[in-house]
Amino acid sequence: MTLGEDQATQGEGLVVSLKAPSITRRLCCWVYEGVLLFGVVFIAGYLFSTLTQTRHGLQHRLWHQLFLFGVLGYYFTWFWHKGQTLAMKTWHIRVLNDQGQALTPMHALRRYLWSWIWFAPPLLFSYALNFSTTTSMALLPLWVLAWAMAARRQNEQQYWHDVWAKTRLVDVRPTLDKSPT
Repeated sequence: MTLGEDQATQGEGLVVSLKAPSITRRLCCWVYEGVLLFGVVFIAGYLFSTLTQTRHGLQHRLWHQLFLFGVLGYYFTWFWHKGQTLAMKTWHIRVLNDQGQALTPMHALRRYLWSWIWFAPPLLFSYALNFSTTTSMALLPLWVLAWAMAARRQNEQQYWHDVWAKTRLVDVRPTLDKSPT
């Protein structure tokens, strides 16, 4: 079987389309990922607080943030180099490099660092202009929607941070065999 330009082989002969999932599916996966990450961040925060004997939420704040940044980096790098996080598996989305192959750990780490474009601009903007927490939290979802819609301007409908990281999200929904048995 010859693979077309819009297909790649994964694992045990699984052929996946290199077409990007819809923006709606990717955003739903993104929200579900956030729900799952609540547990990861909770356990990591508890571990940090226990190990450092933190008695107040602002104690060791910078180190706590850096620890969580590292934990999230490890989480995403590990799962992306395996192809999918749990949320991506649920929504039948896989991450590949721009050649349609699995990511190396370094490639996954690069994607993780570029993915902070989802949060960094509105947070830095809010910090620079000394916005209230309420204003900052209102600005964040507006930025997320604007950033997601920017994918429509990209030829292959990939998010821009994926283009910069040389990765792509692909649709791996199982196809129904319509041949009579």
